[in-house]
Amino acid sequence: MRVVMFGYQTWGHRTLQALLDSEHDVVLVVTHPKSEHAYERIWSDSVADLAEARGVPVLIRNRPDDDQLFERLREADPDIIVANNWRTWIPPRIFALPRHGTLNIHDSLLPKYAGFSPLIWALINGESEVGVTAHMMNDELDAGDIVRQEAVTVGPADTATDLFHKTVDLIGPVTTGALGLIAAGQTEFTPQDRSEATFFHKRSAEDIRIDWNWPAGDLARLVRAQSDPYPSAFAFHRGRRIEVLAAVVSQGRYGGTPGRIFYREGEGVVIVAGADARTGRNHGLAVTRVRTEDGRELPATEYFTTMGGYLTSRP
Repeated sequence: MRVVMFGYQTWGHRTLQALLDSEHDVVLVVTHPKSEHAYERIWSDSVADLAEARGVPVLIRNRPDDDQLFERLREADPDIIVANNWRTWIPPRIFALPRHGTLNIHDSLLPKYAGFSPLIWALINGESEVGVTAHMMNDELDAGDIVRQEAVTVGPADTATDLFHKTVDLIGPVTTGALGLIAAGQTEFTPQDRSEATFFHKRSAEDIRIDWNWPAGDLARLVRAQSDPYPSAFAFHRGRRIEVLAAVVSQGRYGGTPGRIFYREGEGVVIVAGADARTGRNHGLAVTRVRTEDGRELPATEYFTTMGGYLTSRP
């Protein structure tokens, strides 16, 4: 099939690589310009560079809504558009243009975790599986019929970086497998159960601010979800920002006020957590490694030389 590819960052790069290595003919690539957004500098393999190295024409767009782009797409005469990590709305006149429509590749197990940063949100929420879905595009974001879907298990110590590496390896087989079904003439696919759909926004600095009213298990997953190279979860100690690089749920239960720097336990320092911490039924968050405002990384037991005081969400 003649394929036009819309994509960006490493997700788009892996998709394009799979298409270039397949029996299909990539006739045009559309990608975004480079960005300085904190999350878009991560996993930033260039779709444009790969396409140009393989002699495929490239168009750079923030939004695919201009007449010049539409005419180039018509001239390319695609059988299908394949999209992965395209960051803005694709209008119907474009996604419906090819003979077989548009196949979108999304890094979640749709219908859950449509939208942005699905791996991070899924990890924070304690999901047991994550994955990649290939679905037909329609008027609603990430809502079309599912062509192919593959899942991987979330391990008890997995970080968002671990899950990225697990799922990015699924992109190639999910993409080419879905295209194989379409090329073979299959037209009926699995409708999404919209009653199960969830939709998430882009991550921002506010989303990595630690709220000590959260249960310790949720906070431990937040820390793992914001693992390097993602921006680290943070709080404030004596008015200065401190990043929590590693933490686990405490073995013991600790009562009192959320955010209290309370007790050394093993290799960590336990911070009281949970909105109902006053009951004494909660585990705390045992912080094991931190980074200070000046960039120093050190064990929490070295940073917190005395117990007492609080970690707060704001200075």
